[in-house]
Amino acid sequence: MRRVLSYCGRYLVGAALALGLVGAAAAHGGHVAADKAAPAKAARPELGTSAAIAADGSWYAVATRDGHVVLHRSIDAGLHWTEAAVVNRVPEAIAAEGENRPRLAFAADGAVLVSWARRFEERFTGDVRFARAADGLHFDAPVTVHRDRSIVGHSFNVMQVMRDGRLVIAWIDSRDGAAAKRAGGDYRGSAIYAAVSDDGGRSFRPEAKVADHSCQCCRLALTDDVDGVPLLLWRHVFEPNERDHALARLDVDGGAVVPERVTFDRWRIDACPHHGPSLAVAADGTRHAVWFNEREGAGRVFYGRLADGRVEGQRPVGGPRAAHADIALAGARVAVVWKEFDGEHTQLFAELSDDGGRSFRTRALAATAGASDQPRVLRRGEALFVFWRTADEGMKGYPL
Repeated sequence: MRRVLSYCGRYLVGAALALGLVGAAAAHGGHVAADKAAPAKAARPELGTSAAIAADGSWYAVATRDGHVVLHRSIDAGLHWTEAAVVNRVPEAIAAEGENRPRLAFAADGAVLVSWARRFEERFTGDVRFARAADGLHFDAPVTVHRDRSIVGHSFNVMQVMRDGRLVIAWIDSRDGAAAKRAGGDYRGSAIYAAVSDDGGRSFRPEAKVADHSCQCCRLALTDDVDGVPLLLWRHVFEPNERDHALARLDVDGGAVVPERVTFDRWRIDACPHHGPSLAVAADGTRHAVWFNEREGAGRVFYGRLADGRVEGQRPVGGPRAAHADIALAGARVAVVWKEFDGEHTQLFAELSDDGGRSFRTRALAATAGASDQPRVLRRGEALFVFWRTADEGMKGYPL
């Protein structure tokens, strides 16, 4: 145990200093800094931002400022931005770091949809909030997505509008761990829940449990499977304490249909690495993924294709300091982006494949001397772009 916690401390402290992450170790059932009560003044800038491209080609992004989620718009592919709207009129304590940040999507009718995690005063507690703007500018009053109102952690939300128009929001939830603790029992990690809206976010069905024993503080990856069914990938705590990844197709209520283990690095650690996966599904059903794990004693970002209880083509991405990769597809093109600290600057890199992930070429895109958010890959038709926010340069878009 001493070796495990010592390693985790070294890794997370180094990541926080080198990459501008909000990272910390947590024992069973605990969250890390993303869910603690918001301080009066943040020690570091909270740069957690999500972006998406609307049907008319405009770019939108959501970030936080003074307790508000703010919607920004760009009409030149992310080069310049203007403030478009304030989502929540009444300020709240909002999580806004890389793994736990506001989310953005567009409904089938063009409405702008935003979700975020609100922090409560008690440490590691909060709820998942949601607001909708039918006209893209004037948001309805925020609602809490889940029926559970217990003072526990509901956070690390992810949101996706499916092909059939359903809206799915999934999050990490500590209600089951809290119940086990009250009963004097043990519980590995946290749980994952999801809620579904059939009317573009005007209302939500009662939440359904996806799985027990997720990792506590790693982002979730949600996308459409090849047949349009919601597909969720997350870091899971397999017995006794292996933190690999699990994948599940969600049913009509948001519950899981037979979760399966899909990575096999067998990282044994009693802490959360605060480093979640990303997933994209090709038209032929191939599941392309990037994730972070320790393998053979080294923590690395990996790329691989998840298929039938095995990983095809698994290989490291970038160098030993690569972090927080994202992935997207456009036809046979695969784009992987990540950031990497070189000792002085954090650099933004991309790997591009034109043959479905069999071979890649690497491009250096940008660099910053200050703090930075995690990069995101955006798609419009067959075009792929990178969105990256830094403390010094602001929000920027880069074509691939």
